[in-house]
Amino acid sequence: MSLRINHNTSSLNSHRNLAKNRLRVEKSLERLSSGLSINRAGDAPASLVASEQMRSQIASLDQAVRNSETSVSMVQTAEGALTEVNNLLVGMRQLAIHAANEGANDSVMLEADQLEISGMVSAVDRIAQTTSFGNRKLLDGSNGVSGAAIGEGLNFVKATTNTSSSGEKGFGVIITQESSAASLEGTAALTQEMVTAGETLTAVEGGKNASYTTKSMDTVASAIKNFASAAQKAGLEIEIDGDDAGKLRIVHKRHGSEFSFEASSSTAGVLSKEASDLTSAVKGNDLMGTINGESAIGKGDTMTGLVGNPTTEGLMIRYSRPEGKPPLAANTNVGMVTVSQNALTFQVGPGQNQTVKVSLQNMASNQVGRGVDNLSGFANLAEIDVRTAQGAQDALGVIDTSIKEVSKVRAELGSFQKNTLETNIATLRTTQENMVAAESTIRDTDMALELAEYTRNELMSQSAAAMMSQANSAPGKVFSLLLDK
Repeated sequence: MSLRINHNTSSLNSHRNLAKNRLRVEKSLERLSSGLSINRAGDAPASLVASEQMRSQIASLDQAVRNSETSVSMVQTAEGALTEVNNLLVGMRQLAIHAANEGANDSVMLEADQLEISGMVSAVDRIAQTTSFGNRKLLDGSNGVSGAAIGEGLNFVKATTNTSSSGEKGFGVIITQESSAASLEGTAALTQEMVTAGETLTAVEGGKNASYTTKSMDTVASAIKNFASAAQKAGLEIEIDGDDAGKLRIVHKRHGSEFSFEASSSTAGVLSKEASDLTSAVKGNDLMGTINGESAIGKGDTMTGLVGNPTTEGLMIRYSRPEGKPPLAANTNVGMVTVSQNALTFQVGPGQNQTVKVSLQNMASNQVGRGVDNLSGFANLAEIDVRTAQGAQDALGVIDTSIKEVSKVRAELGSFQKNTLETNIATLRTTQENMVAAESTIRDTDMALELAEYTRNELMSQSAAAMMSQANSAPGKVFSLLLDK
């Protein structure tokens, strides 16, 4: 055995192993105390990149959940306000029913009914103007999609959250086929002789039928008028008239291929081809054309931008040729439609463009109950007046339409909350849970394994320290040899 004193390689070897084991002990202590297997980039560069991406995703998922929960609260606020509007409309309908009981009411009672209805209308307006979430108004129309049409016979109907804003230039509307209503024209005139003999005229539409048998005292004109009156009372959506020669013409009130009717006459040619045999009307046409150069589907006198259109998806317009105007030539530009898109946008996902939209229309009394045909001329809910028998009857139609509109908005909000927001929250939470588990697998310390590793490294360090002590004592034996001399 050789002994050297200039270089104690055994000591150096023991020192190296001691340092290596102490470093391992320090790493184990760091992992055990922090609970993380990756505390710095040098621990595992590739795993660090993956875990940081997951941490970012987890934080984004957490915020998306909070966003969706806030959105649910906003939707519930709007829906709660509309619930009160519905309650007010039910109260108005009850008062209109009371006012329609003409035989038992006097002017004082009718004034009282109208006064209460006016108060309810004001309450509807107040709800529409004041309902808010934070500083954002919800039901005043500022969060909806609005539009306007420029062009004779052209009207804006509606747009959806998928419709783009048009800007000042608007979307051009080109008509390739005008809409028309189902019609039936007699080939033979209704004569006075037929009327005196008792001509039976019948019409069938929408599951309803009307029939009139002429009387001996009728004239041709009065017979046609009485037949039209019978159809109106039966609720048929048709218009009946005759020309100067006595030929009958029946036209459906609605345009499009969806609506039709049948008619018959006891004399062949007056209405039906064969005597007393129902003859089907000539089908009407649906409106056809393009909006902003994009395809649209026609239904009756309306056209709607197709799903997937870049700018006009869900945009609906109506075109009716003005009375007295000649038929349109093919591919006629009838005007333009401008759209202002102000729908509420919610960020409900952790990534870019993971948004959903909802539109809240103006729920003021002058914006609901519109488009109801009535003899009193009520254009909307704000105009109803029940102080006359006719007014009370017409008010019922306007109120019923308003109830349907408000209920539809509530249903849309409920569907948005349940099928979009709440479903999204559940999905996000599941994704977040799985992402946290995956990030934990990469970044968290396996405490049992690390504790075993720490114990091993600590023992190895102590062993290396003991061996280093032995190695450092070996050169001392040289002095023992010298002393022996």
